[in-house]
Amino acid sequence: MTSLNRSRLLTALTWAIVVVSLLPIVWMVLSSLRNYSDIAAGDQLSAELPLRWENYRDIWVNVDFFTYFRNSLIVCGLATLLSTACALCAAYALARFEFRGSRAVSLSFTITQVIPGMLFFLPLYMLYRNLGESWGLPMLDTYRGLIFLYVALFTPASIWIMRGFFVSIPRELEDAAVIDGCSRFGAFVRIVLPISAPGIIATATFVFLLAWDELFFAWVLTSSSEVQTVPVGIRLYINQFQHRYDLMMAAGAVSTLPMLIAFFAGQRYFIKGLAAGAVKG
Repeated sequence: MTSLNRSRLLTALTWAIVVVSLLPIVWMVLSSLRNYSDIAAGDQLSAELPLRWENYRDIWVNVDFFTYFRNSLIVCGLATLLSTACALCAAYALARFEFRGSRAVSLSFTITQVIPGMLFFLPLYMLYRNLGESWGLPMLDTYRGLIFLYVALFTPASIWIMRGFFVSIPRELEDAAVIDGCSRFGAFVRIVLPISAPGIIATATFVFLLAWDELFFAWVLTSSSEVQTVPVGIRLYINQFQHRYDLMMAAGAVSTLPMLIAFFAGQRYFIKGLAAGAVKG
C-alpha cells in the first residue's frame, strides 16, 4: 500500500469515526425539534414535518430548568477555578523541586484515577453529616459540599496534566530571569505562567467537562432544586415527563451546549496537555 493510499484510508476512517460520533448528537437535536408523537412513531428524521422550536421554550416554562442551569454554572465554574489553581501550585512544585517522596507523590496522583469515586460515597456522606451536626458547617445540599468534592476528585488528574507542561519548560528560562533580578515567584509569574497557558486552559477544560457531566454525587448529596445541577434536573425531568421525548431531547441539547462550547474552545490545548503529560516524566 502506497503512502497516498494509506493517507486516504486514514482520512476516510477518521471521517467515519467523526460521523458515527456525531450521529447521536444529530439525532438528539432533530428529536428535540419534533412532536413527541412523531418521535414515538420514528418519524423524527422526516424532512416533511415542521420544526417545533417551542420545545425549547417549554423546558424553561414547564420545569424551572434555569435554576439547574445556574447551579451547574456556579458549581462547575468555582470547582474549575479552585481545582486549576490547586493543580497549578502542586504541579509546579512536583516538576521543579526534588524532595524526599516526590516520585511517590506523583505516582499516587496517578493511582487515584483508577479508584472508582463511588467507593468514597459512604465515608464522604458520614463526614458531611458530621460536619453539619457537630461543627455547624452544613455540607449536604449545599454549593460548598459539591464544590469541595469536585475539587478533591478532579485535582489529582489536573496535577498530572499540568506537571507535563511544567516539565517541558526549560529550567534555564527561570534561572535566567532570576539572574536578571527576578525572584523565584516573579520568574514563575512572568515566565512560566505565560508559557504554560495551554496547559492551564487544558486543565480548566478537563475539570469543567467532568464536573458538568457528574451525576452520582450531585444526585445523592443534594435534595433541593436550589442546589441540584443540570444532570440531576434532567434525571428528575425524565421521571416527570417520561413520555415527552421531545422535551427530554430539548433538555439534553441545552445541557450539552456548554460542554460543546468548552471543548471546541479549548480542544487543541486539551489534546496538547494530554500529550505533554503522557510524554514527559
